[in-house]
Amino acid sequence: MITADPDIGPTMVRLAWHSSGTYDKMSKTGGSGGGTIRFKEELAHGGDRATYPRYSSPLHLTLLAPPSEAHCSISYADLYTLAGATAIEAAGGPTVTVPDADKGSPAKTLSHLRMDIFYRMGFDDREIVALSGAHALGRRRIPHALGRCHPDASGYSGPWTPTPTVLTNGYYALLLSLPWTLKEWDGPMQFEDPSGKLMMLPSDIALIQDKKMRQYVQMYAKDKELFFKEFAAAFQKLEELGTKNLKTVALA
Repeated sequence: MITADPDIGPTMVRLAWHSSGTYDKMSKTGGSGGGTIRFKEELAHGGDRATYPRYSSPLHLTLLAPPSEAHCSISYADLYTLAGATAIEAAGGPTVTVPDADKGSPAKTLSHLRMDIFYRMGFDDREIVALSGAHALGRRRIPHALGRCHPDASGYSGPWTPTPTVLTNGYYALLLSLPWTLKEWDGPMQFEDPSGKLMMLPSDIALIQDKKMRQYVQMYAKDKELFFKEFAAAFQKLEELGTKNLKTVALA
């Protein structure tokens, strides 16, 4: 499926991300355990609507229906998280064991990323920066995640990197090495490189404006293997939110 259409891979990563990202560490509710993203109530959430804007039925139901029917013993939760892990590998990334982008100022944007999104799920700053590296992937249709933005979905426009179907540490290198300026257009606030072909969101730029976050951006820009190792661990943690009594199974 991903071999035939590489753009499907980043969509599966987003599916796994959104399926897991409802977790709240305080109440210990939400997460990927029930595969509840298949229900209309969860799909009605703003981020999920932007993930699947071009399909009469939800994209994950459309694309994953054949493997679900062929392997009826697999749960929806396992299917969605497995699809995300498989997509990471297909993009050249590491093996993984199976948010609004702008709040008005760098300080408020980072506070939103930390307090409203990632700290709520139990992630620390290093893990936030590691997961942000997924911006290297895809043709993005949602306000906070992977590869390329589409104005008709998220409002933003453009890819983060020139290789949106390959996972690398290029996102971090580009953040640090290129001069990013405000894009002059009628859409929401975003930044562009000198060529006007690449973009960054305010939440991306905030990572290099914050001293603590910037050190991790620099680390991952210099060391692809370190990024892959820590991204794999953080993404696995994300996919396991809200689950219990997990078992390791061999995949054919």
